Amino acid sequence: MARTKRKTDTEPAEHARRRAPRRAEAPIRGRPAWQGHLRLSLVSCPVALYSATTRAQDISFHLINPATHNRIRLVPTDPDRGPVERAKLVKGYEIARNEYVVITNEELESVRLETTRTIDIERFVDASTIDRLFWDQPYFLLPGAAAGVEAYDVIRDAMREADRIALGRVVMHTRERLLAIEARDNGLVATTLRMRNEVLDPATVFGDIPKTRSDRRMLDIAGQIIAQLEGPFEPDDFKDRYEEALRELIRRKERGERAVIAPPPEESNVIDLMDALRKSLRGRPKPRAPKKRDR
Repeated sequence: MARTKRKTDTEPAEHARRRAPRRAEAPIRGRPAWQGHLRLSLVSCPVALYSATTRAQDISFHLINPATHNRIRLVPTDPDRGPVERAKLVKGYEIARNEYVVITNEELESVRLETTRTIDIERFVDASTIDRLFWDQPYFLLPGAAAGVEAYDVIRDAMREADRIALGRVVMHTRERLLAIEARDNGLVATTLRMRNEVLDPATVFGDIPKTRSDRRMLDIAGQIIAQLEGPFEPDDFKDRYEEALRELIRRKERGERAVIAPPPEESNVIDLMDALRKSLRGRPKPRAPKKRDR
């Protein structure tokens, strides 16, 4: 395999070594996604939102010219005047084909809601009443200053005792988002919720599926299979196998070895559903007992 001494050729493998699969470490800091105040009636405290998830371990690729092994730079280009500086570009909303309303950053700043700087708790609800289709992105909601910790603690402890989730709104990334705030350990977790117009109606989506009554015998066997596969949710048990295979491909390429081609998945062509269920039931592992956790 032809190799080059360019830095870009070895970057993916170096990244793969640095980003070996491991559990994300705390504390999570850095730039907050949002800063402002959390307010419950007349009680408020400064807070900041930090993403509760990370993509730091993801494998990322650059576009490379195979003839030169140079990294390709994507340059904003005006079809009439050629390359332009990204810093000079403005936002535009298309109202008709090739016709735009131009919006400046100053004009965007003028569209300010109270939720731009304040999460105002509007309602308390039971978590079970929120359809899982609406849950979106989780964040850690942390105190923004030492002076507000006492009010933060009171809000958190009161929510825990009431066993309720708070609903509030916040403006993030030029959108007002609904937040579900819940007590977690010694802090608060806030999860953005999708708005009604973002979630498709399941009744409409599934409307074309014919309504049939399943065979009772098949249901009984399927129920036994479910019981055999039942167990606790342990995040460490589930790895991204595609990413692991991708890392192995990068390592083999770095060493100059040939890539191993995975066999194609076997096609499933179930002719006798009852027979397939019975075969699935045989040889299944016993249910796993939940692991004991320290309290």
